[in-house]
Amino acid sequence: MTVLRKWGWMLAYGTISLVFVGAVAFKVFQPIQVLPRIRLAPGFSMIDHEGRPFTSEGMRGQVALYTFWYSRCPEPCFDVLPTMAYVAQHLKDIPEIQQGNIPVAFVVVSVDPQHDTPEVLAPYAQHYQEQTGQTWYFVTHPDPQVLKTYVGMGFQVYYEPQPDGSIRFDPTYILVDGWGIIRGEYTYSTVMSTRDRLMRHFRVLGEEILNSKGASKLAYEAAHLFLCYAP
Repeated sequence: MTVLRKWGWMLAYGTISLVFVGAVAFKVFQPIQVLPRIRLAPGFSMIDHEGRPFTSEGMRGQVALYTFWYSRCPEPCFDVLPTMAYVAQHLKDIPEIQQGNIPVAFVVVSVDPQHDTPEVLAPYAQHYQEQTGQTWYFVTHPDPQVLKTYVGMGFQVYYEPQPDGSIRFDPTYILVDGWGIIRGEYTYSTVMSTRDRLMRHFRVLGEEILNSKGASKLAYEAAHLFLCYAP
């Protein structure tokens, strides 16, 4: 009995040691990098540039890059739309997105619903879809209070109408995966440009979606567990 107990303890210690060493090795060498699962994206029901319902449920199954803007914003308006357009034009350079036929949408939420009606937003959507060959939605909600709830409380993006008719806002991009989980938030400048960070993170997310199937899915879950996040 004593011998069996001794071997039992040795096996337990060996298993714990193996798990610990494996965790350290996974963290140090980072064989797989992932984007963090930050939180669930908010539920919403808005209207798009064609006056059609645009909902969070309707975006399930596709990767979406959101930004926040308004048409009367003085140019260059923080380069919000040019940054989105750059990423959209260069998706063809991300093999993981192309190989996996991963659907991607670019969503521009107007924070000026009283002016930015579907009729105002439609030409923008047409222009950027023709320019980039990607799917674009320009959306808003006619009720400013409801919109404030979606954007301010849901997406946690600050904006505030000013007495002169302008709107103060934090230029922000939010990357949401097909399960409705926020995988990236981009508000402040870093050493790497926002465009480069977005391109890199689209590549990392595309690789996860493409490869996390079968046994490989366990490796990606381990990467999330051990915080092997892509910078």
